[in-house]
Amino acid sequence: MATESKKTLVATVDLSTLKVEVVNSVKFKCIEDCGRCCYELEIPLRDEDIEAIEELGYNAWEFVDYEKMFYRGDKFLSYAIKKRPFDDGCVFLDPETKRCRIYQKRPLACRLYPFVFVKHGTKMEIYIKEDPFCPGINHPEGEPVDENFLLREYGELFEEYRRKLMEGE
Repeated sequence: MATESKKTLVATVDLSTLKVEVVNSVKFKCIEDCGRCCYELEIPLRDEDIEAIEELGYNAWEFVDYEKMFYRGDKFLSYAIKKRPFDDGCVFLDPETKRCRIYQKRPLACRLYPFVFVKHGTKMEIYIKEDPFCPGINHPEGEPVDENFLLREYGELFEEYRRKLMEGE
């Protein structure tokens, strides 16, 4: 298991206006064929993630690790994605190419990494989890994590939270 990493606040998003305020400048570039996060992280699966992967033709028993569970306090949140016994990589990571076999339907936790989103009322705080194993964090060729980056990569997610906010959750 990876050592505890530092989290740095990168930006806040006002969910009612989708205005992004950058707090700390950070650069990020997902390095092709890296796959280190697929080995190092335990990935929680939401019900929506399981359904999306099942739509690809997989059965939940093939990819859900029913022995690894995530909790917040005493509230059960989810199960983890299975790891391969021979190298501890995610079951969907191709061991040859280091590419995800379900990239278009990968779980939300995979889509967000290395970012962590924390909602406080109408504000969403965006942190970067500075894991030492991730070579893409502050990579010299990395893209600035600014309003353009955040809205392009996570705009749909912000819109989803905004809708819930407007509906009164």
